Formats: sequence, C-alpha cells, structure tokens
Amino acid sequence: MRGLATAAMLLVGGASRAQDDAGFQAYLPELRAQAIAAGVRPETADAALGTLTLDPRVVRLDQAQPGPPADQPTGFSPFAPYRIAHVDAARIGRGRQAYAAERPRLAAIERQTGVPEAIAVAIWGHETDYGHVMGNYDLLRSLASLAYDGRRRPLFAGEFVAALRMIDRGVPREKLKGSWAGAFGGPQFLPSVYLRLARDADGDGLADVWTSNADTLASIGAYLQDAGWRAGQPWGLAVSVPPAFDRGALRTRLLSPRCPRVFFRHSAWRSIAEWRALGVQPQSGPWPADGVQATLIEPDGEGQTAYLVTGNYRVILDYNCANFYALSVGLLADAVAQ
Repeated sequence: MRGLATAAMLLVGGASRAQDDAGFQAYLPELRAQAIAAGVRPETADAALGTLTLDPRVVRLDQAQPGPPADQPTGFSPFAPYRIAHVDAARIGRGRQAYAAERPRLAAIERQTGVPEAIAVAIWGHETDYGHVMGNYDLLRSLASLAYDGRRRPLFAGEFVAALRMIDRGVPREKLKGSWAGAFGGPQFLPSVYLRLARDADGDGLADVWTSNADTLASIGAYLQDAGWRAGQPWGLAVSVPPAFDRGALRTRLLSPRCPRVFFRHSAWRSIAEWRALGVQPQSGPWPADGVQATLIEPDGEGQTAYLVTGNYRVILDYNCANFYALSVGLLADAVAQ
C-alpha cells in the first residue's frame, strides 16, 4: 500500500509540475508584449523567450523569504556575532590585497565620485567576497519564473524586461548569470540598476561587472554617488555613551516608509558639536567637523559600543537597507584602509 501511495504522490506531483510549466509558457507572451512596449527589439525577446522553462527552485526560494517586519519591533538581535562573521581577519586580509591591487583604479574612482576607495572595496567584499561568489543562475529564467509566480510580479517582470534591454545594449546573453533573485556581477546589481549606473571603466566598450574589477568598482562608486554620497565626510565612528545619557530625549520622530525597522533604531539627528556637549566620546581617532550631522545607534544595547553615523551611512543603507550590513561595510572599510 505504501508503494501505491508513493506512486500516486509522484503522479500528482508530475501533473502539478506539468500544469505549472504549461501556465508558465502561457504567461510568456505577456512578458513579450511588456518587453516590446518598453522598446526591446522583437528578435531579442523572441530569442530569449523561446528557450525559457520554469525554474521551480527559485520560486520556492522566494516564497520562503520572510514577510515585512513590524514598524516598531521591541526586540533586536545583537550586532556582535554578525560583526565577528563579516568583519573577520580573513575578509579584512582579502580586502587589503584587493585594495592594494586596485589602487590606481580606486584613486580615479574616488576623484570622480567622491566615494572613498576603501568603501567601494568593502561593498565589493560584502556583496561577492571580492568577486568570488556571484551566483550561477540563469537570470532570464529566474526573473521570468519569479514574475510568473506573481508574488512580486511588477518587480520581477520589470527586471526581466531590463535584462532584455541589457542584451540590446550589447551584453552577451551568456553573461546573464547571477543570484536566484536576479542580482549579478561584482556589485550584485539588478538589471534596472545596471542600465542606470553600470560603468565601463576599462574602456573596452562593455560595463562588464562579471569579470572586470575596474568596471565593478566604478559601478559601485557610481551607485553611491547617485545615492548622495558626500565627499570628505566619514560614514561614522565608534563612540562611548556616558552612563547618565538620556536616550528618551533623543528618540527619533522620523518615519521611513522604505525600511522602518532599520531607522527605528536610530536616534534623532544632532551635530557633532551637540554630541560632544552631551558627553559622547570617540573610541579612537578624531571627531568629524563640528557641523556634521549624525545619529546614534547602539546595535548591542546600552553600555556597549555605540556608533555615530552620518548621512553617508544612510547612503550605504540605500545599497542594502540593513543596519548590520551598513555597519559592517563601514568597519570593514576602516580596517582595509589601515
């Protein structure tokens, strides 16, 4: 009986997969029409769509993602374990090697964008371990499968069309490999971001963020510049907070529609001069200029290392809206540049 039941389940599963595949193929003309309306050449769309099949694995991966968090959560995980795992000696060492190897290009990128060389390297290190882990999913198949699933159809259908536009711009079809969710290359850009901000820094006619370190780093610099990086201003600094510090008086009243969980952890903004007057002390290094605006975050709770972070920290959050990510990028950049 168990064998019969197993066989029946396999038949049902096979029928379900066949139904999904049929539905996917029936959906592709809708994607084609959207692409043509966006200016994609018909021959580009037809060549790509004619080879696509549903990838159920990426659909399962997307469905397993957690939903949006509450606006004002009451508990937080500590930063220290994340920092140990992401700003470790091995990653710092590889970052210093990459930093030394790419200095001529990085210097030019900083002159052009205002983004510090070490920040670009730290983003690269966090996103792909300096180009070593970039994903091998077929981007068009992944994006079309995710669009078909429908949970975030506008996002993934738009990114699928953007990927076809990349082909029209001269990106070879075989280069379109990346993560299951559609990010690719050293910067882990989505196709729409690539179209806006990818840069050809080595002058070969293609913004090759898969194999060109120059293009990858220039593209990261362009992204941060576009997001509002202010040249000459630090991302932040580690500080100590006095025991009698009145946190309630500095609670933020700002709400962020994009990532409320992240900004809920930040204090109100004050100038560096005001933070100094409140008794906050840097743990090492000099203060930024008195007029620089900063907000306080205590990622491991009261009595532990805190950070005053500037508008450039918010720029890093634009790349990945997670405090632990942004803090780790800043700390890795500081360690790489030493």
